[in-house]
Amino acid sequence: MSFLRRNKITVIGAGNVGATSAMRILESGLGDVVLLDVIEQTARGKAEDLMDAASLIGHRCTITGTSDYKDTKDSDVIVVTAGLARKPGMTREDLFHKNAAITRDVTVNFMRFSPSPVVIVVTNPLDIISYAVYKESGLDSKKVFGMAGCLDSSRMNLMASRSLNRPVDGIDSMVLGTHGQTMVPVASRSKVDNILLGDAANKDTISNIIEKTKSRGAEIVAYLGTGSAFYAPSAGVFRMVKAVLEDTQEIMPCSCMLQGEYGIHGIYLGVPAQIGRAGIEDILEIPLDENEKRLLHAASESVRSQIAELKIID
Repeated sequence: MSFLRRNKITVIGAGNVGATSAMRILESGLGDVVLLDVIEQTARGKAEDLMDAASLIGHRCTITGTSDYKDTKDSDVIVVTAGLARKPGMTREDLFHKNAAITRDVTVNFMRFSPSPVVIVVTNPLDIISYAVYKESGLDSKKVFGMAGCLDSSRMNLMASRSLNRPVDGIDSMVLGTHGQTMVPVASRSKVDNILLGDAANKDTISNIIEKTKSRGAEIVAYLGTGSAFYAPSAGVFRMVKAVLEDTQEIMPCSCMLQGEYGIHGIYLGVPAQIGRAGIEDILEIPLDENEKRLLHAASESVRSQIAELKIID
């Protein structure tokens, strides 16, 4: 008797983001999950806890907690969340030396057992770590991309909703650039009830929405005291994994390798992309106003300089 093989998704890092991402993926029925962490007992404990809920939620998928990369063999999608979390007062850029070293080691190990996975990077600083994983893996750049733009866009949706007293599901924002201080909230392409944001709000209100969006991650870090956001980031991970495994061809902003798009070459940066089974199926070049173009290029130079500091740029 033959049976259809379920998708296999490995989540590396069993911290808050990794474990919550694993839960969303598992309980949606997208496939079987491997939750890997250097602390095996943590990964196993969380995996077993999630399996105890299987009959309550009503899914037939499995999750394995492990520290052994052999268990990740033949993964369709690998989600990289391993790394140090941001602490109050720490920028994403402060993390890049330590987290780059961690993710290089992670990449070497998972590539030994999965020859051609789609890799979704979550570890900060996201754009730089995505580049490091791409270089270390040797994969086609279309198979390695970072989750951030959809998270930042969702945050901008909420900030606009609160500022304009409008339902959040009627707001469609777009945030490009880096997942950090040089992110580029694109007001010229954002809409409220299908009306351009510029026609729905005055300049001061738009500036306030943009500033709140840019500082939202740090705001949540300050509230939590230890660690950083994980519910919303895990939702972004789930949305991307779903787009890959179900080949939805959904368009969302994510960190992609640019090879001339927007006049930028050879680095990862947040742009609108079409996501499907092969990973990044297409990168969309949308019209931007002159200030947004300037900010996007400033973001690219910030990423380029930090990649050069890591000595991994061509």
